[in-house]
Amino acid sequence: MIKNYLKTTFRALWKNKGYSLLNIGGLAIGIACTGLIFLWVEDELTYNHYFSNRDNLYKIKDRQTYDGNTFTFDATPGPLAAGINAEIPGIKNTARTTWGDNTLFSLKDKSLYEQGLYADPAFLTMFQLQFVQGNAATAFYQLHSLVITEKMAERFFGPDSYQDNLIGKSLKVDNKEDYIITGVIKDLPENVSFKFDWLAPFKIFEDQNKWLQSWGNNGLVTYVETEPKTKADEINKKLYDYVATKQQGATAKMSIYPMNRWRMYDNFDNGKEVPGRIKYVHLFSLIAWIILIIACINFMNLSTARSEQRAKEVGVKKVLGAGKRKLIVQFIGESVFTSVIAALLAIGFIYLSMPAFNNLVEKQLSVNLAEPFHIMALLAIAITCGLIAGSYPAFYLSSFKPVYVLKGIKIKNSGSAGIIRKGLVILQFSISVILIISTIIIYQQISHVKDRDLGYNKNGLLYMYMQGTMKQHFNAIKNDLETTGLIQNAAISNNQILELGSNTGDFTWKGKQPDKQVLITIQGVSPEYLSTMDMRLKEGRNFYPDVKSDSNNIIINESLAKIINKKNILGSTISQDSARYTIVGVIKDFVYNDMYAQAAPLIIFADTSNCNVLNIRIKTGVQVPAAIAIIETVIKNNNPGYPFDYSFVDKQFDKLFKTETLIGKLAGVFSVLAIFISCLGLFGLAAYTAERRTKEIGIRKVLGASTQGLAGLLSKEFLVLVAILTVSFQAIKVAIANPVDSLRTE
Repeated sequence: MIKNYLKTTFRALWKNKGYSLLNIGGLAIGIACTGLIFLWVEDELTYNHYFSNRDNLYKIKDRQTYDGNTFTFDATPGPLAAGINAEIPGIKNTARTTWGDNTLFSLKDKSLYEQGLYADPAFLTMFQLQFVQGNAATAFYQLHSLVITEKMAERFFGPDSYQDNLIGKSLKVDNKEDYIITGVIKDLPENVSFKFDWLAPFKIFEDQNKWLQSWGNNGLVTYVETEPKTKADEINKKLYDYVATKQQGATAKMSIYPMNRWRMYDNFDNGKEVPGRIKYVHLFSLIAWIILIIACINFMNLSTARSEQRAKEVGVKKVLGAGKRKLIVQFIGESVFTSVIAALLAIGFIYLSMPAFNNLVEKQLSVNLAEPFHIMALLAIAITCGLIAGSYPAFYLSSFKPVYVLKGIKIKNSGSAGIIRKGLVILQFSISVILIISTIIIYQQISHVKDRDLGYNKNGLLYMYMQGTMKQHFNAIKNDLETTGLIQNAAISNNQILELGSNTGDFTWKGKQPDKQVLITIQGVSPEYLSTMDMRLKEGRNFYPDVKSDSNNIIINESLAKIINKKNILGSTISQDSARYTIVGVIKDFVYNDMYAQAAPLIIFADTSNCNVLNIRIKTGVQVPAAIAIIETVIKNNNPGYPFDYSFVDKQFDKLFKTETLIGKLAGVFSVLAIFISCLGLFGLAAYTAERRTKEIGIRKVLGASTQGLAGLLSKEFLVLVAILTVSFQAIKVAIANPVDSLRTE
């Protein structure tokens, strides 16, 4: 019986090659789109699955409340890890790391900046890093030890060098000390939260930063591994007020946050977790199913439209004893078989489009047909498509009365089938239009945020992290740059302008309520900072050229000035412990850290003691390549032995919208494909309509009908569908419009 079904299916497909191609092609494109989206979704949902013990891994979150608003940080105090490991039951291991260090490594005449972390020894075992040379137990026995990845080993010692014995070899760090390689680990996959190529003992960083010994300074990340079956809530109860037991008056409230939620949910608003990337996963999963449904609608429409050609087949089979159930099974079987063919074709489409798709999403996705999950997923999609697409045609065809079809009497239900087809076409294009509109809205939102007044000029502004003697030679570097005539100004600062990382709630001023705490960001700068950034003073003055003359003076932003709420704010003082600072200027708010939020309160100090960033503004109209070449020469002359490394602020600004821009691009691409699939189905229906009315067209031509008239006659049905869709869209748009806006316009 199955053999006969297959013969019938092949015969039907071969007899109508053109429509079969449209059917299978449209379905294949839909399945391919769905497959690509689900590959992206799979990569997102399996983030950090590389770590087999991820269910027991956490990082510590720090919640602090200021003026009724709760802020959530990853920053924790230095003594926390050792304290909770010893005192809180259920904690197996703790490890501290830095945030990520771009450090210079040298081997003979080769010098490269490499991204890495200073980490406690427990980090190596907690995250089960796979050593190809050395081992986790002895890797950090020496102070100046170094664990590197296979990729970093290849960059310094040549291809496949990690297969040689690198243990005991050394790399010079920051042109100062030699670090001994004590381990080589396998490269981490792309879909993990850690991005590093080297690890060194945290003790090195700790010895250089004595402030880490204080419970009041939060400046590093703390990770926790719990004992199996330990409940996070039990640990959090003990951890919540733990810091307050170590430091009187501490406001930090600690909790452990599971690794399984780092990628999808690590987003907080007023101390509460809100959806992060998971909302994009849900969005694109929905788009995938929508595209699949649109492709299935094409199949339904073409199958029901061509029902008259199979009416006699149904009639004969029913006369010979075939029941309705048997016919339904046959037609659904044909549909599933067609869907499987489309799925096989879709695999080819996926392979062909994978390089472009990977380039778009900036991932290294791949289809692994040897993996059972991918095979099962593809088969499930094919069967689902076959069942959805074949269900209505199967029930419709099997309902034909043999008496009517064998006598050539018009089928009673054909009118209702036509109405359903039109409805499905309208549904297809409605969904496609909604996707296009949603894409436009996403782009408009991104453009609105990116085009807002930032409070400074990001164009022509570059920065670099100071290495070697750049800080000591800043004045010489600045003078040499300005002498070239290509550079407008230069300044140094604690942080680059997009990410100001230091803040505190310890400041007080006259009139401030004792129980009111305000979280204030702090930034130390050289006197040229405001002019280099092209910031605007609202009142008061800039810092004097001699940084020491303003050591007790500060400039604040508008947001802090509004909180202080004084009419004559210039000359007012702000205190921190025993230190008192005089406000000499107020700058207009500029956007930093959160690009979607209003500027947070800020104090700028004339203090270069902790400056790490050199900011340079290129003059307007200067050719950027020429300016970069000059800057590189000046920097290397004043700081020999260090590679020239820089970033443009506007490029880094655009990267902050990387996820949103990607979502917009993906939505746009798949919206266009949805339109294309819909048009493919409409083309098939139009072609079938023309074929069905061949005799009518011939008679009309004999009677004198023009080509334009015939074209209009055949297009009428489809133009009505488009008109209904357009009018309906405009009607809905007007219906949901805000009446206040309409009345205001009047």
